[in-house]
Parts: sequence; C-alpha cells; structure tokens
Amino acid sequence: MKSVLIFIVVLLLAIQFIPAKITNPKSDKSLEIKAPKEVMKILKKSCYDCHSNEVKIPWYASIAPASFFIKRHIDLGRQWLNFSIWESYSAKEKDKKLGEIFKSVYHAMPLPDYLKMHKDAKLSQKQKDLIRDWTGKVPY
Repeated sequence: MKSVLIFIVVLLLAIQFIPAKITNPKSDKSLEIKAPKEVMKILKKSCYDCHSNEVKIPWYASIAPASFFIKRHIDLGRQWLNFSIWESYSAKEKDKKLGEIFKSVYHAMPLPDYLKMHKDAKLSQKQKDLIRDWTGKVPY
C-alpha cells in the first residue's frame, strides 16, 4: 500500500513537468460579437471563459492534471464557438451557431463541471429567455 501511495505522489509530481499552457490569443476587437448590453453581460460572465480569447485563467489551471482538463475544455469550446472571432464567421455559420446557442443554454451550457467552480455562471430562466430572444431562433 505504501509503495502505491509513493508511486501516485511521484506520478503527480512528474506530470507537473508536462506543459498544458492555456493562452489567450491576441484578438481584433472588430471581430468580437456585437450584442445588446444585457446579452453581452451574460455571455462574458457565463460563456467567455471557454468560448473566447478572453479566458480568465484560474490559479489551479497551472496544476496538472487540472491543467489538462481545463485546456481541453477551452480548446474544444473555442473550436465550437469563439465570440472573439464572431465577425469572421459567414452568415450561414452565424445562423447555425445562433441556433446552437439557443439549444445549448437550455440543455447543456454552461457545463456542469464548470459550474462547480463558477457558481455565478449558472444561467437563470430569465437569462436563458433573454438569450433565446436575442438569437431570434425557435425551439427545434
């Protein structure tokens, strides 16, 4: 049992040397999404940490294995939707993403794992309705 514990401690120390650096790429502000003030406030509070180039990187994001999970979530979030480059999307892409935003705020976002550490990011029904109205979409 003692050797297993020592192995785990050594493993945890060793993985600290495997980089999983989270960065915020430089962005052209002219490409950022334009939305009403109330909507932007919600997006910045509940979405931007995974879906923009303005991620607020928490202190624990530099400690493995948390760093691996956080980097993966941010990378996937930016691939799916990046509010910092919204204006670079085609009209067709924007329309599709608005529909995905509509569905996601009702069923999946923000992710439960994210909400464990960011309770203030939880969307109220009123905020979800505001996002729905802003997207101009109807339920699928």
